[in-house]
Amino acid sequence: MFGLTNTMELTSTDQMFAGCSKIVQSLNAVVSEIAATELPVLIIGESGTGKEVYARLLHRLSARSGENFRKLNCSILESSQLLKQLHFSADESTDPRGPGTLFIDALDELELAAQRVLLSVLPDTATDEQLDSRPFRLISSTTHDLESAAKAGRFRRDLYFRVAGVCLRLPPLRDRKEDIQPLLDHFLGENARKANKPTPIVGPETMEVLLSHTWPGNIRELENLAKRIVALGDSRSFTDELRRGADRTRGNVQYFGRTPSLKLAAKAASRQKERELILEALERTRWNRKRAAAELRISYKALLYKLKQIGSPDGIDS
Repeated sequence: MFGLTNTMELTSTDQMFAGCSKIVQSLNAVVSEIAATELPVLIIGESGTGKEVYARLLHRLSARSGENFRKLNCSILESSQLLKQLHFSADESTDPRGPGTLFIDALDELELAAQRVLLSVLPDTATDEQLDSRPFRLISSTTHDLESAAKAGRFRRDLYFRVAGVCLRLPPLRDRKEDIQPLLDHFLGENARKANKPTPIVGPETMEVLLSHTWPGNIRELENLAKRIVALGDSRSFTDELRRGADRTRGNVQYFGRTPSLKLAAKAASRQKERELILEALERTRWNRKRAAAELRISYKALLYKLKQIGSPDGIDS
């Protein structure tokens, strides 16, 4: 990974974020600088951009790398359980490795009452002395802009300033398309080795479609595609599916002679947005379709029907 190779050897997972795009190189340079500090970090990014991977990378590059890494997932954590989960158990408190890093995932999912509880147990980080003496390194993640949420009253401003010592914004895959080829090569090679299969070759036609796709599932969506290609040993069967996704991205404008159909364009744009909302709901609920349907305010049966319409990504039907 650019900016990190001098600090430690890359793992297979870290290769997800290696790339030639300037935006990734800049991000990784910042990660190299802040990893050695005790500043709280807020990682902002869409679903599938790798927020937890970056959190674990920050932990490994820090002075606490030999200590524990604890994760709290706010999207599945009940408010009544928050206080109990925030306190280390007796075993953990006596662990010679120490508390290490606390990673609070999906912080934007935490309701206001639970935010107050969280604020009451987090150490103040107003001074360097307090940073050095705090019991753990705090890293949080969110898919939404918490600063805007704080201004709108949906998120506590005092909690926001407590967790956002440094903000890292992970770029969506559509903004780093020059990295698609190396990322795909990495995922294909890694999954082929695991399956003891030859690495499939992706032709220029498929790559053209990949570069036209908007990747609403980001790197996770690309990784899932690579797994499917390795499983079948050929990428051609997915070309039409990807091309349909690219057509939706471009608005799927149909031309009759020289006149575009505004109705069809609007319909295609609506379907694309619906697909993105469904995928985001599934990500937030860890692919629990019943919970996703409840979030989307549709019936479970309606969600299953829509999944068939948009094409079910890997992991939804599992």
